[in-house]
Parts: sequence; structure tokens; C-alpha cells
Amino acid sequence: MASGDPADNLPAGYVPPAVWTWDKPSGGAFAAINRPISGATHDKDLPVGKHPLQLYSLGTPNGVKVTIMLEELLEKGHSGAEYDAWLINISQGDQFSSGFVAINPNSKIPAMLDRSIDPPVRVFESGSIVFYLAEKFGEFLPTEVHKRAEVMNWLMWQMGSAPYLGGGFGHFYAYAPIRIEYAINRFAMETKRLLHVLDTQLGKCEYVAGDDYTIADIANFTWYGNMVGDAYSAQEFLSVHEYANIRRWVDLVGARPAVQRGRMVNRGFGDPAACLRERHDARDFEVNTEEKVQARGGTRI
Repeated sequence: MASGDPADNLPAGYVPPAVWTWDKPSGGAFAAINRPISGATHDKDLPVGKHPLQLYSLGTPNGVKVTIMLEELLEKGHSGAEYDAWLINISQGDQFSSGFVAINPNSKIPAMLDRSIDPPVRVFESGSIVFYLAEKFGEFLPTEVHKRAEVMNWLMWQMGSAPYLGGGFGHFYAYAPIRIEYAINRFAMETKRLLHVLDTQLGKCEYVAGDDYTIADIANFTWYGNMVGDAYSAQEFLSVHEYANIRRWVDLVGARPAVQRGRMVNRGFGDPAACLRERHDARDFEVNTEEKVQARGGTRI
């Protein structure tokens, strides 16, 4: 462990205790919902819709991976991929309900139940869900050993890199209660290194794992598309214009109709015309966007 002069620490004079205790809020945008223990805080059952696949999520990068995947499967004609998407409001602690914790003991979105199997299969972690769906429907995951390994390499790479982008750079740049130069520099360096890794790869092939669109593209698009888009209002700071190959790929993937639909689902923020808080049928994209629901006084049809 590094040891410096406590006078140089932040706050000045701070020395880590021998044993950390949770005796005061840490501050920041999500302090009210963070805690050092797992488990439910309240009893509440999750709603269940009419389709075999029940998704409990929020339109964050991790949540959008799954809704894009499901919309892509439906686009290919897999009727068994019809799903109900229920919004989990993490700012209100919905992820700590007994029903949600029963599906995901880690209390993070997204979480999914596959009720087409008896007993139902629970699936949590966004990478696990898109992999499960790819295997279930035989799409977006090649069977040839070299191609399959490459897709899994880049899927796991994304899962490993996301904490540096969000919990690291995003937190300290946009959400922490104070700006800490060391923390921002540490995670900005890592974020730019990761952007360079992906940009270099996309300079060699059309899609992330080769010539075909796969779950590696779906998983990476939701994070890296945002990083060169509008995430954390940090695009000038990170000089994202430098990553021309990523921007080419983001435009390519972002033009897919299923991607455009998937990005709308479980969104309770942003342009009301592009937000669909819940999704129970393809018709919802036409009649139940947040803009139209608000115009009807909050009524879904």
C-alpha cells in the first residue's frame, strides 16, 4: 500500500483506518443507493407479462445490450424472442426488492427470466444474457472454433473494460462529489487506452470480431458508442475524434433498425419521443413512447 504524507491526502490529513466501516455516506450521485452488503431491503414481487422472456432492466449501456439483442432476434424472425421489458428504477432502489434479488443476488440490472423452461431459468449479467440468447436461438455467435473464440474474446474484453469506463472514468469525471485530478487522470488514461485497443481492432475488420455482426458488436456498441457519442459530456476531454475506426463502426451498427429500437427500451430519461419505459409488444414503439404516454396523461394503451 502506498504511504504518503497525510497532509498531501484528500481530505488533508486523511489516513485510512485499520478497518474500514460504513459509518457515513460516501457522497456523489449514487451514494443513497450504495451499500456494502447484499440482499433485499424490502419485499416486492416482480411483475410478469405474457411472453416467455421477462426482462427487468434500465436503459443503461448494460441494459441496452439485452434489448438490442432481443430486437435483433425478432428482426430475424424468432418469435420465441418476444419479451416483456419492465423498468427497474435503480435510483429508487427497485433492484433491492425481494423479487429482483431472487433473480440477481448482485442487485444489478439487467436480469432476465426465461419462463419457456420449467422451472424458469434465471440469467443475470449482461454478457451472460446475450450469450444465453445467442446460444438459445443460434444467432450472432459463430460455431466455427476460431471465429467463436474471437467473439468470446471481445465479449469478455468488453465486460472487463466497462468498470474502467463507467465506475472509473465516468464516476470520477461526472458523478463524484469533488474533482480529483489523480483519479480523473488515472481513468482517462485507461479509457483512452481501451478506445485505442478497439480502434486498432476495427482498423483490421468491419466488425469487432471479424467480418460478421455478432454479440461482440452488440456488447461493445452500447459502451463505446456512448463514449464517442455523449457519455459524461467528455468527448472533447477524451479527444474522441481521434478514433475514426470506432466512429465508422458506430455509424454502421447504429443504423440497424433493431439497434435503434433496442436503445429506446426501458429508458426513463432523454428525448421522450425516443423513450419506451416498458415494452410488451412491437406495437409499443408506435403508441407507447414516453412522449405519447405523457400526452395521454400517463396512460399506456
